[in-house]
Amino acid sequence: MRKLLLSATTLCLVAQLATAQIRLPQPSPGASVMQTIGTTDVTVKYSRPSLKGREPFTSAFVPYGKVWRTGANAATSFNTTTDLMVGGQKLPAGTYALLSIPSQNEWTLIFSKNGSVTEQNYKQEEDALRVQIAAAPAAEKTETFTINFSDVTDSTANMNIVFGNAKATAKLGVDVTANASANVDKAVADKPEDPAVLQAAAGYNLSKGRNLEQALSWADKSIGMKETFRNVWLKAQILAKMGKFAEAVPLAQKALNLGETSGDAAFPFFKDAIAKGVTEYTSKLPVALPAAKGKKKKS
Repeated sequence: MRKLLLSATTLCLVAQLATAQIRLPQPSPGASVMQTIGTTDVTVKYSRPSLKGREPFTSAFVPYGKVWRTGANAATSFNTTTDLMVGGQKLPAGTYALLSIPSQNEWTLIFSKNGSVTEQNYKQEEDALRVQIAAAPAAEKTETFTINFSDVTDSTANMNIVFGNAKATAKLGVDVTANASANVDKAVADKPEDPAVLQAAAGYNLSKGRNLEQALSWADKSIGMKETFRNVWLKAQILAKMGKFAEAVPLAQKALNLGETSGDAAFPFFKDAIAKGVTEYTSKLPVALPAAKGKKKKS
């Protein structure tokens, strides 16, 4: 009878813990990793099982050739804020469940539109993308399942999936120029009367040699709202880039003069570049030929 009472008490305690939703340690704790690639944020949320004496990719534990949730507990979540290239194939911006089919030399990486997918209810027709990625033995054994990023540039990165002695790598890529250009256009559309936004947008176009007429228009509008040595110098650079040195020279000189009297603590960092600009642009002005001397008339 006493045993029955103890069992009932234990069951009540368990029920109370569950109802109260008390946070307790998990055997496969959650993790999140975010990597910015250019202007794109890639975020992976997943649970991390540990080996605990087991070997992965065996018949009993994450077997080769079978769909795997690429983690533990709930489906692994993969989000990209812009369109992304994965292994050379396009993945539209959005949030997906990340699954995989491991094998010794190559994994199939699956991005499912079903965010709550499991190995049991997985359907290939719900795939947004599936791509083959390279796999190889890892340099050292990894006890706890890990997803990380490496070899990051402003347009590429590697996403590494590491467990036990295995490492699979997905090559990610973004069109950073297209994304940045879209961000610039959106910023101007959202704040068309903000001189700082207009100046920054014009500066971006100048740096990329993109639509210089538009950059000049933005610089002019910024100057019209609030003239500073920065936006006047920016306009001089745009004109020089367009080959209009006769217009660029007086503006560069004006920027130099404005900066000297501006009290702007940043001016000393610009001064040498502006002075060099005055010299460079002046050197590219056409040299005026001396007037031809007329012949004396005979008396």
